[in-house]
Amino acid sequence: MAEGPGGERDETRAAGAVLWRHGAAEVEIALVHRPRYGDWSFPKGKRMPGEHVLITAVREVAEETGIRVVLGRRLSTTRYTAGGRPKRVDYWAAWLAPAQQAAGPPGRAVAIPGPVPNAEVDEVAWLSLDTALGRLSYDRDAEVLKEFAAGPAGTTPLIFLRHAAAISRTAWSDAGELEDLDRPLSPAGLRQADLISKLLSCFPRAHVVSSAAERCLASVRPYAAQAGTVVETEPAFTLEPGRPSLAGGWTPTSAARRRIADAVAGGRPVIVCGHRENLPWLLETACRRLGAPVPAGPPLRTGAFWVLQASERRLISAEQHQLDENT
Repeated sequence: MAEGPGGERDETRAAGAVLWRHGAAEVEIALVHRPRYGDWSFPKGKRMPGEHVLITAVREVAEETGIRVVLGRRLSTTRYTAGGRPKRVDYWAAWLAPAQQAAGPPGRAVAIPGPVPNAEVDEVAWLSLDTALGRLSYDRDAEVLKEFAAGPAGTTPLIFLRHAAAISRTAWSDAGELEDLDRPLSPAGLRQADLISKLLSCFPRAHVVSSAAERCLASVRPYAAQAGTVVETEPAFTLEPGRPSLAGGWTPTSAARRRIADAVAGGRPVIVCGHRENLPWLLETACRRLGAPVPAGPPLRTGAFWVLQASERRLISAEQHQLDENT
Protein backbone atom coordinates (compact mmCIF):
# COMPACT_ATOMS: atom_id res chain seq x y z
CA MET A 1 0.00 0.00 0.00
CA ALA A 2 1.32 3.42 -0.88
CA GLU A 3 2.43 5.78 1.85
CA GLY A 4 0.18 8.75 2.41
CA PRO A 5 1.35 12.38 2.27
CA GLY A 6 1.73 12.50 6.05
CA GLY A 7 3.65 9.24 6.18
CA GLU A 8 0.57 7.12 6.83
CA ARG A 9 0.64 3.52 5.71
CA ASP A 10 -2.29 1.23 5.04
CA GLU A 11 -4.26 4.24 3.85
CA THR A 12 -7.00 3.41 1.37
CA ARG A 13 -6.73 5.75 -1.64
CA ALA A 14 -9.78 6.75 -3.62
CA ALA A 15 -10.77 9.50 -6.03
CA GLY A 16 -13.87 11.05 -7.52
CA ALA A 17 -15.41 14.24 -8.80
CA VAL A 18 -18.01 16.89 -8.34
CA LEU A 19 -19.60 16.28 -11.74
CA TRP A 20 -21.53 19.29 -13.02
CA ARG A 21 -23.49 20.42 -16.07
CA HIS A 22 -25.49 23.44 -17.15
CA GLY A 23 -29.13 22.77 -16.31
CA ALA A 24 -32.13 24.63 -17.64
CA ALA A 25 -31.61 27.54 -15.25
CA GLU A 26 -28.49 26.83 -13.19
CA VAL A 27 -25.58 24.51 -12.63
CA GLU A 28 -26.59 20.97 -11.69
CA ILE A 29 -24.57 18.38 -9.77
CA ALA A 30 -24.63 14.60 -10.23
CA LEU A 31 -25.03 12.55 -7.07
CA VAL A 32 -25.11 8.77 -6.88
CA HIS A 33 -27.17 6.56 -4.58
CA ARG A 34 -25.50 3.46 -3.18
CA PRO A 35 -28.07 0.88 -2.06
CA ARG A 36 -25.53 -0.99 0.05
CA TYR A 37 -25.13 2.02 2.33
CA GLY A 38 -28.38 3.81 1.60
CA ASP A 39 -26.46 7.05 1.05
CA TRP A 40 -26.05 9.84 -1.51
CA SER A 41 -22.56 10.95 -2.43
CA PHE A 42 -20.33 12.04 -5.28
CA PRO A 43 -19.21 9.40 -7.79
CA LYS A 44 -15.94 8.03 -6.50
CA GLY A 45 -14.09 4.79 -5.88
CA LYS A 46 -10.91 3.06 -4.80
CA ARG A 47 -7.65 3.29 -6.67
CA MET A 48 -6.53 0.08 -8.33
CA PRO A 49 -3.00 -1.15 -7.47
CA GLY A 50 -0.43 1.01 -9.26
CA GLU A 51 -3.09 3.24 -10.81
CA HIS A 52 -2.49 6.97 -10.96
CA VAL A 53 -5.09 8.91 -8.99
CA LEU A 54 -6.08 11.03 -12.03
CA ILE A 55 -7.03 7.88 -13.91
CA THR A 56 -8.86 6.61 -10.83
CA ALA A 57 -11.06 9.71 -10.73
CA VAL A 58 -12.04 9.54 -14.41
CA ARG A 59 -12.55 5.76 -14.37
CA GLU A 60 -14.68 5.71 -11.25
CA VAL A 61 -16.98 8.50 -12.46
CA ALA A 62 -17.50 6.61 -15.72
CA GLU A 63 -18.20 3.34 -13.92
CA GLU A 64 -20.75 4.87 -11.56
CA THR A 65 -22.51 7.29 -13.93
CA GLY A 66 -21.83 6.04 -17.46
CA ILE A 67 -20.29 9.43 -18.27
CA ARG A 68 -16.76 10.03 -19.52
CA VAL A 69 -15.49 13.26 -17.96
CA VAL A 70 -12.55 15.63 -18.08
CA LEU A 71 -11.11 17.08 -14.90
CA GLY A 72 -11.14 20.71 -13.91
CA ARG A 73 -9.90 22.40 -10.79
CA ARG A 74 -8.58 20.45 -7.83
CA LEU A 75 -10.88 20.36 -4.82
CA SER A 76 -10.19 19.37 -1.24
CA THR A 77 -9.15 15.92 -0.10
CA THR A 78 -11.36 14.24 2.50
CA ARG A 79 -10.02 11.87 5.13
CA TYR A 80 -11.97 9.57 7.37
CA THR A 81 -12.00 6.03 8.70
CA ALA A 82 -13.77 3.28 6.76
CA GLY A 83 -13.76 -0.34 7.81
CA GLY A 84 -11.29 0.45 10.55
CA ARG A 85 -8.71 1.90 8.13
CA PRO A 86 -7.85 5.48 7.25
CA LYS A 87 -9.23 6.51 3.88
CA ARG A 88 -8.30 9.41 1.62
CA VAL A 89 -10.50 10.62 -1.25
CA ASP A 90 -9.16 13.16 -3.75
CA TYR A 91 -11.72 15.26 -5.63
CA TRP A 92 -11.80 17.38 -8.77
CA ALA A 93 -14.48 19.42 -10.43
CA ALA A 94 -15.41 17.60 -13.65
CA TRP A 95 -17.66 17.96 -16.66
CA LEU A 96 -18.64 15.91 -19.67
CA ALA A 97 -15.94 15.01 -22.16
CA PRO A 98 -16.38 16.64 -25.61
CA ALA A 99 -18.09 13.60 -27.15
CA GLN A 100 -20.98 14.13 -24.75
CA GLN A 101 -21.17 17.91 -25.05
CA ALA A 102 -22.95 20.31 -27.31
CA ALA A 103 -21.12 23.27 -28.79
CA GLY A 104 -20.57 26.02 -26.28
CA PRO A 105 -19.16 26.28 -22.78
CA PRO A 106 -17.95 23.26 -20.78
CA GLY A 107 -20.65 21.19 -19.16
CA ARG A 108 -23.38 21.78 -21.75
CA ALA A 109 -24.77 18.31 -22.39
CA VAL A 110 -26.34 16.81 -25.49
CA ALA A 111 -27.67 13.61 -23.93
CA ILE A 112 -26.87 12.23 -20.53
CA PRO A 113 -26.60 8.45 -20.34
CA GLY A 114 -28.38 6.68 -17.53
CA PRO A 115 -26.46 5.03 -14.70
CA VAL A 116 -24.48 1.94 -15.48
CA PRO A 117 -26.29 -0.97 -13.78
CA ASN A 118 -24.03 -2.33 -11.10
CA ALA A 119 -24.10 -3.50 -7.52
CA GLU A 120 -22.80 -0.20 -6.17
CA VAL A 121 -25.05 2.46 -7.74
CA ASP A 122 -28.75 2.20 -8.51
CA GLU A 123 -29.55 5.86 -9.21
CA VAL A 124 -27.86 8.98 -10.57
CA ALA A 125 -29.61 12.27 -9.84
CA TRP A 126 -28.89 15.69 -11.37
CA LEU A 127 -29.70 18.29 -8.74
CA SER A 128 -29.36 22.02 -8.20
CA LEU A 129 -26.57 23.08 -5.85
CA ASP A 130 -28.97 23.74 -2.98
CA THR A 131 -30.84 20.48 -3.46
CA ALA A 132 -27.60 18.50 -3.76
CA LEU A 133 -26.31 20.11 -0.58
CA GLY A 134 -29.39 18.91 1.26
CA ARG A 135 -29.30 15.46 -0.32
CA LEU A 136 -25.69 14.58 0.52
CA SER A 137 -25.41 12.08 3.35
CA TYR A 138 -22.09 13.23 4.79
CA ASP A 139 -20.92 16.58 6.14
CA ARG A 140 -17.49 16.06 4.58
CA ASP A 141 -19.07 15.87 1.12
CA ALA A 142 -21.16 18.96 1.85
CA GLU A 143 -17.95 20.89 2.58
CA VAL A 144 -16.47 19.81 -0.77
CA LEU A 145 -19.64 20.96 -2.56
CA LYS A 146 -19.51 24.33 -0.79
CA GLU A 147 -15.92 24.70 -1.93
CA PHE A 148 -16.97 23.92 -5.50
CA ALA A 149 -19.84 26.44 -5.34
CA ALA A 150 -17.49 29.17 -4.08
CA GLY A 151 -15.42 29.15 -7.27
CA PRO A 152 -15.92 28.96 -11.03
CA ALA A 153 -17.42 25.70 -12.27
CA GLY A 154 -15.39 25.58 -15.48
CA THR A 155 -11.67 26.36 -15.66
CA THR A 156 -8.94 26.19 -18.30
CA PRO A 157 -5.78 24.12 -17.70
CA LEU A 158 -2.28 25.31 -18.43
CA ILE A 159 0.07 22.33 -18.01
CA PHE A 160 3.86 22.45 -17.67
CA LEU A 161 5.48 19.08 -18.38
CA ARG A 162 9.09 18.01 -17.92
CA HIS A 163 10.11 15.64 -20.68
CA ALA A 164 10.33 11.91 -20.00
CA ALA A 165 13.60 10.11 -19.27
CA ALA A 166 16.16 10.36 -22.06
CA ILE A 167 19.30 8.45 -22.98
CA SER A 168 22.17 9.95 -20.98
CA ARG A 169 24.43 12.55 -22.55
CA THR A 170 27.42 10.28 -21.95
CA ALA A 171 25.84 7.29 -23.71
CA TRP A 172 24.74 9.54 -26.56
CA SER A 173 28.21 11.02 -27.08
CA ASP A 174 29.90 7.61 -26.67
CA ALA A 175 27.70 6.44 -29.54
CA GLY A 176 29.32 9.13 -31.68
CA GLU A 177 26.38 11.52 -31.64
CA LEU A 178 27.20 15.20 -31.22
CA GLU A 179 23.84 16.95 -31.43
CA ASP A 180 22.20 16.99 -27.99
CA LEU A 181 18.86 18.19 -29.40
CA ASP A 182 18.57 14.81 -31.17
CA ARG A 183 19.07 12.79 -27.97
CA PRO A 184 16.06 10.41 -27.76
CA LEU A 185 14.05 8.96 -24.93
CA SER A 186 15.32 5.86 -23.19
CA PRO A 187 13.19 2.69 -23.13
CA ALA A 188 11.94 3.78 -19.70
CA GLY A 189 11.20 7.23 -21.12
CA LEU A 190 9.11 5.74 -23.93
CA ARG A 191 7.01 3.94 -21.32
CA GLN A 192 6.69 7.20 -19.42
CA ALA A 193 5.48 8.96 -22.56
CA ASP A 194 2.65 6.42 -22.90
CA LEU A 195 1.59 7.05 -19.30
CA ILE A 196 1.88 10.81 -19.80
CA SER A 197 -0.57 10.51 -22.70
CA LYS A 198 -3.12 8.75 -20.47
CA LEU A 199 -2.73 11.29 -17.67
CA LEU A 200 -2.97 14.37 -19.86
CA SER A 201 -6.08 12.87 -21.46
CA CYS A 202 -7.82 13.22 -18.08
CA PHE A 203 -7.94 16.96 -18.77
CA PRO A 204 -9.64 18.86 -21.62
CA ARG A 205 -8.06 18.45 -25.06
CA ALA A 206 -5.14 20.87 -25.25
CA HIS A 207 -2.91 22.63 -27.73
CA VAL A 208 0.66 21.25 -27.37
CA VAL A 209 3.76 23.45 -27.47
CA SER A 210 7.19 21.86 -27.06
CA SER A 211 10.87 22.56 -27.02
CA ALA A 212 12.50 21.46 -30.27
CA ALA A 213 14.56 18.83 -28.44
CA GLU A 214 13.65 15.31 -29.52
CA ARG A 215 13.29 14.18 -25.90
CA CYS A 216 10.54 16.79 -25.43
CA LEU A 217 8.79 16.14 -28.74
CA ALA A 218 8.77 12.38 -28.11
CA SER A 219 7.26 12.93 -24.66
CA VAL A 220 4.11 14.53 -26.09
CA ARG A 221 3.71 12.72 -29.41
CA PRO A 222 1.61 9.88 -27.91
CA TYR A 223 -0.74 12.43 -26.34
CA ALA A 224 -1.00 14.44 -29.57
CA ALA A 225 -1.79 11.27 -31.54
CA GLN A 226 -4.45 10.24 -29.04
CA ALA A 227 -5.97 13.73 -28.91
CA GLY A 228 -5.94 14.19 -32.68
CA THR A 229 -3.75 17.28 -32.55
CA VAL A 230 -0.23 18.26 -33.56
CA VAL A 231 2.82 19.29 -31.56
CA GLU A 232 3.94 22.85 -32.19
CA THR A 233 7.71 23.27 -31.88
CA GLU A 234 8.79 26.40 -30.01
CA PRO A 235 12.47 27.40 -30.40
CA ALA A 236 12.04 29.90 -27.57
CA PHE A 237 11.62 26.98 -25.13
CA THR A 238 14.60 25.02 -26.49
CA LEU A 239 17.92 24.62 -24.68
CA GLU A 240 20.93 25.89 -26.56
CA PRO A 241 24.08 24.06 -25.40
CA GLY A 242 27.13 26.27 -25.33
CA ARG A 243 25.20 29.51 -25.18
CA PRO A 244 26.33 31.73 -22.25
CA SER A 245 23.55 31.68 -19.72
CA LEU A 246 22.51 31.96 -16.11
CA ALA A 247 20.02 29.12 -16.48
CA GLY A 248 22.00 26.01 -17.32
CA GLY A 249 22.02 26.41 -21.10
CA TRP A 250 18.84 28.49 -21.49
CA THR A 251 18.12 32.18 -21.16
CA PRO A 252 14.60 33.68 -21.20
CA THR A 253 13.97 35.66 -24.36
CA SER A 254 11.28 38.11 -25.38
CA ALA A 255 9.82 35.34 -27.55
CA ALA A 256 9.56 33.02 -24.54
CA ARG A 257 7.87 35.74 -22.49
CA ARG A 258 5.44 36.41 -25.31
CA ARG A 259 4.52 32.74 -25.71
CA ILE A 260 3.73 32.38 -22.02
CA ALA A 261 1.69 35.58 -22.07
CA ASP A 262 -0.24 34.27 -25.07
CA ALA A 263 -0.86 30.93 -23.35
CA VAL A 264 -2.27 32.63 -20.27
CA ALA A 265 -4.39 35.10 -22.22
CA GLY A 266 -5.58 32.67 -24.88
CA GLY A 267 -8.33 31.09 -22.83
CA ARG A 268 -7.77 27.58 -24.20
CA PRO A 269 -6.06 24.52 -22.71
CA VAL A 270 -2.32 24.43 -23.38
CA ILE A 271 0.41 21.90 -22.62
CA VAL A 272 4.02 23.15 -22.59
CA CYS A 273 6.79 20.55 -22.62
CA GLY A 274 10.19 21.78 -21.52
CA HIS A 275 13.31 21.03 -19.54
CA ARG A 276 14.51 20.97 -15.96
CA GLU A 277 16.47 24.14 -16.70
CA ASN A 278 13.60 26.31 -17.96
CA LEU A 279 10.41 24.92 -16.42
CA PRO A 280 10.82 26.86 -13.15
CA TRP A 281 10.95 30.10 -15.13
CA LEU A 282 8.03 29.10 -17.35
CA LEU A 283 5.92 28.22 -14.30
CA GLU A 284 6.88 31.39 -12.44
CA THR A 285 6.11 33.59 -15.44
CA ALA A 286 2.68 32.00 -15.95
CA CYS A 287 1.84 32.41 -12.26
CA ARG A 288 2.90 36.04 -12.33
CA ARG A 289 0.61 36.62 -15.31
CA LEU A 290 -2.19 34.99 -13.34
CA GLY A 291 -1.51 37.21 -10.33
CA ALA A 292 -0.46 34.38 -8.04
CA PRO A 293 2.71 33.15 -6.31
CA VAL A 294 4.47 30.03 -7.53
CA PRO A 295 2.85 26.99 -5.85
CA ALA A 296 4.95 25.05 -3.38
CA GLY A 297 6.26 21.70 -4.49
CA PRO A 298 9.43 19.73 -5.18
CA PRO A 299 11.29 20.06 -8.50
CA LEU A 300 9.68 18.10 -11.30
CA ARG A 301 11.21 14.73 -12.00
CA THR A 302 11.22 13.38 -15.54
CA GLY A 303 7.68 13.03 -16.88
CA ALA A 304 6.15 15.07 -14.04
CA PHE A 305 3.96 18.11 -14.57
CA TRP A 306 2.16 21.06 -13.00
CA VAL A 307 -1.49 21.77 -13.80
CA LEU A 308 -2.59 25.38 -13.37
CA GLN A 309 -6.36 25.82 -13.60
CA ALA A 310 -7.36 29.37 -14.53
CA SER A 311 -10.52 31.38 -14.99
CA GLU A 312 -10.67 34.98 -16.24
CA ARG A 313 -6.86 35.16 -16.02
CA ARG A 314 -6.87 34.21 -12.34
CA LEU A 315 -5.20 31.12 -10.90
CA ILE A 316 -7.91 28.96 -9.35
CA SER A 317 -5.94 25.84 -8.42
CA ALA A 318 -2.51 24.28 -8.91
CA GLU A 319 -1.46 20.67 -8.57
CA GLN A 320 1.72 18.75 -9.25
CA HIS A 321 1.82 15.14 -10.44
CA GLN A 322 4.80 12.81 -10.48
CA LEU A 323 4.46 9.64 -12.54
CA ASP A 324 5.29 7.34 -9.63
CA GLU A 325 3.32 9.14 -6.92
CA ASN A 326 0.91 6.25 -6.40
CA THR A 327 3.18 3.25 -6.79
